[in-house]
Amino acid sequence: MRLADFILQDMEAILRQWEAFAACQLPAAARMEPLALRDHARQILEAVAADLSTPQTREVSIEKSLGRSPALLGAPETAAQTHAVLRARSGFNINQLAAEYRALRSSVLRLWMDASGPEATHMEDIIRFNEAIDQALAESIGFFSSQVDQARDLLLGMLGHDMRSPLQTIQMTASYLAALNAGVNVTEAASRLILSGTRMKALLDDLVDFNRTRLGLGINISPVPVDLASLFAEELEQLRVAHPGRQLVLEVAGDAQGLWDGLRLQQLLGNLVMNAIKYGTPDAPVRVLVTGEEAGLRFEVRNEGPAIEPSTLDQIFEPLKRGREHENRNSADGSLGLGLYIAREIAKAHGGDIEARSDPEETVFTVLLPRHHD
Repeated sequence: MRLADFILQDMEAILRQWEAFAACQLPAAARMEPLALRDHARQILEAVAADLSTPQTREVSIEKSLGRSPALLGAPETAAQTHAVLRARSGFNINQLAAEYRALRSSVLRLWMDASGPEATHMEDIIRFNEAIDQALAESIGFFSSQVDQARDLLLGMLGHDMRSPLQTIQMTASYLAALNAGVNVTEAASRLILSGTRMKALLDDLVDFNRTRLGLGINISPVPVDLASLFAEELEQLRVAHPGRQLVLEVAGDAQGLWDGLRLQQLLGNLVMNAIKYGTPDAPVRVLVTGEEAGLRFEVRNEGPAIEPSTLDQIFEPLKRGREHENRNSADGSLGLGLYIAREIAKAHGGDIEARSDPEETVFTVLLPRHHD
């Protein structure tokens, strides 16, 4: 018996095995009814049978083996993809989703061979069945991943938005306590609250910005005429207060005025300087060099310290990446591994660019900004 005919004829036996396997995928399947456990299995199998019954050239087979096949016949965005969405909503993880297809492949071929005998099986049917299952699996995983990504992005967006109000209340209350002059203990406690609130706000800002870039919205900027020399001086002064033991030096040459989003560029500078403070030699200064040029502005953040490994430098602006030396430190440093990524996105939003170089003497981050960007 050909495999396509067997699938249609013995559908119920196949579905019972699918259901039994799905019921073992705990904890997601614990409260699922049989109909939900069988979700779209029949449609997937019918699509596979239809594909097996359709004549196929060698060229088409090669294309399918390379992952360039069209959607399964009879299941345009309904069977495998919708199955993935419902499994994601039921709490299945991606490994459990893939395991369903692995079990389906095994059970169909085993039942077919038991019914027909090994001598009656057709090798071409097995090859094409595997191609069809692989295609359905690829569709399911692709759609499952997009659903998970969307849910995560929505969660990050809501988290960043909903936490701002209580955080602002904490910061305002801490500032009020600091202004009371109610004693050294109260003032010191208020200062710690203010510093912790500032760090938490920076983390939330990074989360919100990262989420925007993940959604394809990019970094939001509002360019106005600004003087970066004065804005950078203000940012460095705030960083000196938070890190009184570090020496932060600003040197300006040329015209530092242009059409930029000053707050965003302060954020960019702050991220670079914080990175230099973390990894630079503690008793050496962090130097910020601003150079105004005719077409734009260049500024550098320089710190002494160990050289960044080439493998780390190649991916240093990628999100959620940490160098090996950072992984060996205490991870509770108030960092999500997004600072340099956000810095690059801010530079790109201004039509600029950022690059890094490092040697045993110093590490340098260079930002190039045009004075005007359409």
